[in-house]
Formats: sequence, structure tokens, C-alpha cells
Amino acid sequence: MPRNPRRPRPPARRALIAGVLTVALTAVGASAWALDRYVIEHVEISDVSAYEASLSATPTSDATTGSTTSSSTSDAVVTATSYESDGAAITISTVTTGTGSSTVTYYVADVVLSDATSLRSAFAQDAFGLNITENTSDIAADNGAVFAINGDYYGFRDTGIVIRDGVVYRDEGAREGLAFYRDGTVEVYDETTTTAAQLVADGVWNTLSFGPALLEGGQVVDGIDSVEVDTNVGNHSIQGAQPRTAVGVIDSNHLVFVVVDGRSPGYSAGVTMTGLAEIMQGLGATTAYNIDGGGSSTMYFDGEVVNNPLGKGQERGTSDILYIAG
Repeated sequence: MPRNPRRPRPPARRALIAGVLTVALTAVGASAWALDRYVIEHVEISDVSAYEASLSATPTSDATTGSTTSSSTSDAVVTATSYESDGAAITISTVTTGTGSSTVTYYVADVVLSDATSLRSAFAQDAFGLNITENTSDIAADNGAVFAINGDYYGFRDTGIVIRDGVVYRDEGAREGLAFYRDGTVEVYDETTTTAAQLVADGVWNTLSFGPALLEGGQVVDGIDSVEVDTNVGNHSIQGAQPRTAVGVIDSNHLVFVVVDGRSPGYSAGVTMTGLAEIMQGLGATTAYNIDGGGSSTMYFDGEVVNNPLGKGQERGTSDILYIAG
């Protein structure tokens, strides 16, 4: 008896199967793209130290340490440690304000540079590219730093102007940046209106590409609590009370760096962007700029991490630091 011929699949069923396969393949492709873009390391320059050494000299300094003092007011408890070298005079202060779930702990580095080029930058694993990370303390130790903070996490994005130690690494203007000049001035600028080559020609030594600007002319910038730095895949909101890192300008070659711990109720809740601006304003800064925060917020001094990242004492890898050599 002859077998029944195979019945053709209904068009709707074939379409459904094709649709499922298409979605599956698309999901696989999207996952592969996301891994490639945000996880897998892409090294563009594998030996940054050698690369920069071929273009500029590295300054050296002799250091001496100072003393530690403590004080308190009705609003805050402050502990300070001083350090002096040929490159900079540094005072590190720990400030605790508030009580209970409103407690905020932050760390201030008041830095007077003898020369603007004493403030240097270093990359994770001494390499430039995407998704290359290392703990702030490890990058600092590798570069003989006495003081360091996390940078702008340039390796998370492929846009922005990246100039470090006078060397151009990226020229993709996209946002509001911060420029450190060789003459000691620091200013917020619009990356989309210039080029990296022009900035170097104008005397720029380092740039940061994150934001937003917190203070302009000593005044808190309007609307900073609603700013989004990135809109790409993997971006997290920077609104609300968060751990923070910021750079402020008091005068020529006189800077203030702040790291705020957060997401640890009872120890430190973190601050809003406006709260961070107000801290910088209270320290006497006239210009201030927000850089990468959250779990990246780290301050390193004299061989140790002085803050408590996320209340766990555990650093999160980042792509770069700003530092002063010991």
C-alpha cells in the first residue's frame, strides 16, 4: 500500500518558524555585538608608557610627608593628612556629615601643583582601547603615584576627545569636556566646536570627557540633575543620590578633587549632582566637573585606597586614572 505523501506545512506555520529563527539569530547577533562592544578588550596601543616616552619626557619628584590632624564642627567631622613633594602639595581630608540614613562621607584632596604637568594620566594595563580595565589602586601603584582618582572611564565609549599627558588618543567630539592646560588653567569646553589637534596647539595637557559641568563662575549649573552622559547600550542613570567623583578649580594650579561614597545607608548615602556641586562650591571651587562615579569612585593616597567604594571596600575596575607621582 503506498505511503501517504507528506503534507505541506501551512504557510502560517512556516512563517512562524521562520520568525522564531530570525528572532533567535538576531538575539545571538545582538549578544555577540554587545560582548564585542562592552566586554571584549580592544587594544589600540599596547604600551602607552613607551608610546608617550617617545613623544614627551616624564617628570620626577622628591617627596616628603607631613602630619595628620582631626577637627569637628556641628555639621561635620574632618580628618586631614598633608603631603608635599617637588610636584605638588596635597592635603587629604575625610568629611562626614548628617546622621542615620542621611549620613554622607566624602574625601577631599586639596592639591597645589608646582607645575600643571605634574598632574598626569595613566591607562589600565598601560594600554589604550575599549573595555580595558584595572583597579584604580593597581594603576596608581604601577605608575608610582602618591595620589590618584579614577578618571572618566573613556574605555566604555568610543566618542569624546581624549588627550592625556599632551598626547592625542581620540578625536571624536561629542559632549561637554574638561581641559587642563600646561599653564595651570582648567576650563569646561564644547568638544564639538574644536579638534584635539587644536587643543594641543593651544596648550592642553589633559582632557576628561564625561560631565556635566557642576559649577560655572562659582555658581551651580541649572538642570544638572537631569543630565544623561551616555545614551548607548549599557548606560546607567547618573541621577539620584550616588557615589561621585569630581574635579574642581580654585585657582591656577590649585585644584580640589572629591570622591563621595554612596549606596551604603548609615555609612554614606551618596549625593545628587546638585549636592555634589554644592560640596565643590563650599570648598571654594569656581569651576567644577563631574567624572565617572558609582562603583568606580575611588581615591588613592600614599599606597592605600582612602575611601570605601560602595561601602564594601572593593574597587571596581576602570579604564584610567589621574594621578600625581610620589
